[in-house]
Amino acid sequence: MSVAATALPVPLSTLRRGARAVVQTVLAETPVIDDALRSTVGQRLVELGFVCGVEIEVVESMWPIGDPLAVRVRGSTFALRRREAAAVMVVPAGVAA
Repeated sequence: MSVAATALPVPLSTLRRGARAVVQTVLAETPVIDDALRSTVGQRLVELGFVCGVEIEVVESMWPIGDPLAVRVRGSTFALRRREAAAVMVVPAGVAA
């Protein structure tokens, strides 16, 4: 059984610079973005590639309060506010159950 299948997920927003993880899920209950489609933050994150099983890396955490995070997913880097990153549940790399 893989580590990702046995470890408990944590919000992406809790990871520090340099951390790697595997996306387990994106929370469905997220705020609506003020656009014509009434998209949610969760929908937009999935559209950007934050889907189950994808490996991510926290590239940078802005100083002094760590907001936003720069996160690399599938070769692209995105800046996420901590409240947006909190919707992505991940299993940190190297975590054993």
